[in-house]
Amino acid sequence: MTSAVYLRAIFPIGFFFSLSLICGNQAYLYLSVAFIQMLKATTPVAVLLTSWALGVAPPSMKTLGNVSLIVVGVIIATVGEIRFDLTGFIYQICGLIFEATRLVMVQRLLNSADFKMDPLVSLYYFAPACAMMNSMAALVVEVPSMSMKNVYDVGILMLIANAMVAFLLNVSVVFLIGKTSSLVLTLCGVLKDILLVGASMMIWGTPVSALQFFGYGLALSGLIYYKLGAEQLKGYLQQGSQRWAEFGVQSPNMRRVVTLGLVIITILALLGGLAPASTISRTNLSFKSP
Repeated sequence: MTSAVYLRAIFPIGFFFSLSLICGNQAYLYLSVAFIQMLKATTPVAVLLTSWALGVAPPSMKTLGNVSLIVVGVIIATVGEIRFDLTGFIYQICGLIFEATRLVMVQRLLNSADFKMDPLVSLYYFAPACAMMNSMAALVVEVPSMSMKNVYDVGILMLIANAMVAFLLNVSVVFLIGKTSSLVLTLCGVLKDILLVGASMMIWGTPVSALQFFGYGLALSGLIYYKLGAEQLKGYLQQGSQRWAEFGVQSPNMRRVVTLGLVIITILALLGGLAPASTISRTNLSFKSP
C-alpha cells in the first residue's frame, strides 16, 4: 500500500465517513429520532445517484422512476413534521450525501480489480483516516467545552459498549457490501427504520402527525416495491394471505389474539406520537413561570 494509492483510494472513504458521522450526530441535536429515520429513507436514492455519478452503475431512467416514490413520500413526511428545524434538516441531508458517497466508494474498493481486498483489510486501512478527521473536528468543536464530568455522566462502560457496537456495525457493513452492493445495504435498513420510529414514539413520546405517517408509509412502500418488484411482491402477498387464512383455520383463537394485539400496538403508537405535544407545552410553561 503506497502513499499515493492510500491518498487516492483509501483516505477519501475515511474523509466522507467522518463527515457523515459529524453531520449525522449534529442532526440529533435539532431533530427528533423519528424524523431523522424518515429522512434516512432517502438513502437508497442518494446511493443510486452517487453510483451513477461515480460510474459504479449505469444510469437507468426506469430505476429512477421507481425510487421517485420514496422521494415524494419523504417530502410529504417533511411537510408534516411538527418540530421542523432547517439547521438540523441541512445537517441530515449533508450526512446522507456523505454516507452515500462513502458506501459507493467502499463498494468500488472491494469490487475493483485494481484495489480488490478483504473487507476487514479495507476497514483496517480507512478507519485511521476517519479517526483522524473526527479527532480534528472534536478538538475544535467539543473538547474546549467538555470535561470529565460529561464523560462520567454518560458512563465509561456505556461509551465502551457504544464503541464496540459501532465497530461490529462497521465490520458487518463492509462484509455485506463486499457480498452484495451498497444499495442492498441501504434497503436492508427498512426494518430498522420502522422499529426506530416506533420506539421513538413509544419510549420518548416523539409526536408524529398523520401527514407524516402517510408520507413515511409512502416512502417505505416505494422501498419495498423497488427491492422486490411488482411480480415478486404480488407473489409474497398471495403467500402471506394464504398462510394467514390457514393460521385462522388451525388456531382461530390465537389469530384473534394476534389481531387484537396488533390493533392495540397501533393505537398505543398513535397515542404515543400525538399525546406528548400538550405535555411538552405544559413543561415549557412550567419552566417559564417564576
